[in-house]
Amino acid sequence: MCDALPQPRSLSRRGLLAGAGALYTAGLLRVPRALAEQPANQSPPNAISPDDALKRLMEGNARYAANAPQERDYSAGRAARVTAQYPIAAILGCSDSRVAPELTFDQGPGDVFVVRIAGNFVDDDGLASLEYAVKFLGVPLIMVLGHKNCGAVDAAVAVVTSRKELPGHLPDLIEAIKPAVIAAHGRHPSDLVAAAIEENVRLNVKRLNVDKPIISEAVAANKIKVVGGIYDLATGKVGLL
Repeated sequence: MCDALPQPRSLSRRGLLAGAGALYTAGLLRVPRALAEQPANQSPPNAISPDDALKRLMEGNARYAANAPQERDYSAGRAARVTAQYPIAAILGCSDSRVAPELTFDQGPGDVFVVRIAGNFVDDDGLASLEYAVKFLGVPLIMVLGHKNCGAVDAAVAVVTSRKELPGHLPDLIEAIKPAVIAAHGRHPSDLVAAAIEENVRLNVKRLNVDKPIISEAVAANKIKVVGGIYDLATGKVGLL
């Protein structure tokens, strides 16, 4: 995907999508060649139901948590992946170095399309990436993956409850997480950080389900499903919300 999209990042989301539409019309932003050449009577490897995709992820997570991952030859299929990718899921995850979705779900190269940002929230760039995964790669599943002991959410809690000031561009990041903290705080939970982590996942799942036009239309047509999960750093297990 990286060589198909324009590089400048100063565009607004509207400008980005308008530019992408012009490039697509001109044939510059295109479906990966191997996808375009897929025989009409042959389904791509990720042409599975959203439930089957989720089942494969959770079975992989069970293997990971049990420290029994599948043995893989990582060179196998490398040449085929040069021209195409068929991920079974797109995962919006946190940038936390302790959370690696490919390992967490015991998947190999080309199996998951990962978008990562501290706090695992949807911004315009991440949304465009997920739209690409749905529209051009045919992913049947999107998972918003939060995790316990999330530092980004913890910082957002400190800003909301203690008016803590953060340096640099961190306040911009925290602004995206604050709605989850405020919503969780209204329920007066015993552990506000844990509650905000879950609320942050739920809010971003909700946003993706209704975001127009690409993802919401795919959801309405039952082509994809958007789900949320929380990764437990201590056990390695993912719990679905």
